[in-house]
Amino acid sequence: MKIQLVYFGRPREQLKISGETAEIPESLTTLAELLAWLRTRGEAWACELADNRVRCAINQEFSGLASRIGDRDEVAIFSPISGG
Repeated sequence: MKIQLVYFGRPREQLKISGETAEIPESLTTLAELLAWLRTRGEAWACELADNRVRCAINQEFSGLASRIGDRDEVAIFSPISGG
C-alpha cells in the first residue's frame, strides 16, 4: 500500500523531513499502527512520533489513532496545537 506522508511543526523540524511517499505493509490499517511502524525507524522517530506528541489528519481531516488508512491516502503528522 502506498501513502503520502506530510510532516509539520516539531516532527518536520526534528526529523528533517517535510514529506515522503511511503510503501507500507498491507497489514497496517490504522493511524496507530502506522505511527508504530514509523517509530521503528530509530530513536528520533520513536521520540517525535509518540502517540501523545503528535496529531494526525487523513486526507485533510483531523483523525484519531483508531482511524483507518487506505491506499493512496495522505496522512499529515503534526505537533499538537495550543492556544490561549
